[in-house]
Amino acid sequence: MSLRSITAAEAKKLIDAGAVLVDIREPDEHARERISQARSKPVSSLPHAGCDIGDASQVIFHCRSGARTAVNADRLSQSVPCEAYLLEGGLDAWKKAGLPVIADRSQPLELMRQVQLAAGSAVVLGVALGATVSSWFYALSAFVGAGLVFAGATGFCGLATLLRHMPWNRQAASSDPLLRAAGEG
Repeated sequence: MSLRSITAAEAKKLIDAGAVLVDIREPDEHARERISQARSKPVSSLPHAGCDIGDASQVIFHCRSGARTAVNADRLSQSVPCEAYLLEGGLDAWKKAGLPVIADRSQPLELMRQVQLAAGSAVVLGVALGATVSSWFYALSAFVGAGLVFAGATGFCGLATLLRHMPWNRQAASSDPLLRAAGEG
């Protein structure tokens, strides 16, 4: 069983009629920007637990762009005992349709964006220092590149693990009152 794609306007009508909206992004992403009615249920937690939707007869899954939801469509549809949909274009399409979102810019950037910024900066720094100070600094760029290859091959990112423990990330999701109330933080 797979998910049928629906537009943001169709999703809004279903939500107004009682459908449950489920945000499958990670808690740090949900804390920074979300659709107000969305429940946070990261796709990474679904193998361990089904998606608790109460007595809803319809559920709509979404992510930021729709790609993550589409990739996991079969698994998501199996996590609920009712009619399930995919919000085509995700949060981006919701915003493009002019529908409201809650944005909390006091929350840190999403962890993957932090990894991209840190890795990209380290590569540029290594190249710049390698070209101007000593060729030994090219090793920094090579080290970061090797780390990214390792992360892609194994699914473990040491930089993400390090950044997750930084002070600005410690309370990212747990400081969100909606997530705390839902027990998701």
